[in-house]
Amino acid sequence: MDITFKFDTENVDWELVREILQIVNMANYTAAIHKNAFVNSRTTVFAYDNDKLIGFGRALSDGAYQAALYDLAILPEYQGKGIGKKILHFLMEHNATCNFILYASIGKEPFYEKEKYRKMKTGMALFQNMEKMKEKGFTE
Repeated sequence: MDITFKFDTENVDWELVREILQIVNMANYTAAIHKNAFVNSRTTVFAYDNDKLIGFGRALSDGAYQAALYDLAILPEYQGKGIGKKILHFLMEHNATCNFILYASIGKEPFYEKEKYRKMKTGMALFQNMEKMKEKGFTE
């Protein structure tokens, strides 16, 4: 396993990004929408095993004091090998003065708790499809 990281959005296979997010039961939009989301993010990172895309993440940030982490996803066969942790740390280091918020996939909260993230008591959300997000366990 030869893991490398890329920090720009050039030459990314956006259809593969869509597929990986679908495999890990996360955001399910078109490849073009995912491309738009990553291109418009402040910080991006993509992990490759040789030339195979295996994971990624992105941060939206004002660069001063607030950042939100999104789409941190690793193919299941690569999870538990420290790759997600490296992606998370890169996103945090490149927004080092910021507070961070995120919403984790159901069952993945322990990953973030190990990195000192804590559940918020005042978090609120307004999703495009509230019923779907309630069914998935994200809202009350």
